[in-house]
Amino acid sequence: MSSFSDETIPGHQPIVLGCGQLCLDYLVTVSSFPNPDQKIRCTSSKVQGGGNTGNSLTCVARLGLPCRILAKVADDSQGRYMVEELESSGVDTSFCLNAKDGASHFNYVIVDNQTNTRTCIYTPGYPPLLPDDLTESLLLSVLDGVRVLYVNGRSREAELLLAQKAHSKDISILINAEKRRAGLEELLNLADYAICSTNFPQDWTESPSSPSALLSMLIRLPKLKFVIMTLGEHGCVMLERCSNEVSGSEEERDIDELHESLKQSTDYTSVLPVCNSSGDWL
Repeated sequence: MSSFSDETIPGHQPIVLGCGQLCLDYLVTVSSFPNPDQKIRCTSSKVQGGGNTGNSLTCVARLGLPCRILAKVADDSQGRYMVEELESSGVDTSFCLNAKDGASHFNYVIVDNQTNTRTCIYTPGYPPLLPDDLTESLLLSVLDGVRVLYVNGRSREAELLLAQKAHSKDISILINAEKRRAGLEELLNLADYAICSTNFPQDWTESPSSPSALLSMLIRLPKLKFVIMTLGEHGCVMLERCSNEVSGSEEERDIDELHESLKQSTDYTSVLPVCNSSGDWL
């Protein structure tokens, strides 16, 4: 992608740093979601590490890029399991902070095969990652060689301190905006790239439609190079800021109409990934 075309140090791959919290997922798959007071059998079950930060960095590692995580992890069996799982996937956990008297975050996740949905029941752990945990020497070490910082606002104050330091070192910042959180706007203002849940753009901008909400985000956040809205089984929509000057002869387009025309011309029957672009118009 052209947005990541800055020069890198010869012979060194750029490092992706993720800051957030780890969460252990207890997953059960059911043929259909149970009714109240009903007893049913699951069709499968699994225990694995979760949380947006851990999941994202696992994907990054599997794609072959070096990555590391900064998180506070409880010194319990669940915390140790999650760290070992990340390490086995190739994620550098050497910057994780150990909380000796802590308790790990965990999720009960019910996967419904009938509706292809998942329901999460979250239990927060403790203690949180705080700005006081991030000494100057730790900030310098964890950001060394980093090209992209991933944040999601779960540990907002600590993430903001880290993002401010990354910004001062010209490190690109990617934010995963899942839902409105207190103080999230400060992180959004520092972000170069935003990946949002289906509902976040409209919730945050109060725009009448999803396409107009994406446009509103680019207008309100001038540092953003692109914003992506995920759509579950229907993929995602990305709106990218055009870096080229648009000539006066370019015809203005209504963003809702443009979005609808792209939907109509997209082949949803393909078994391969499909990218349908409008070209440079913004």
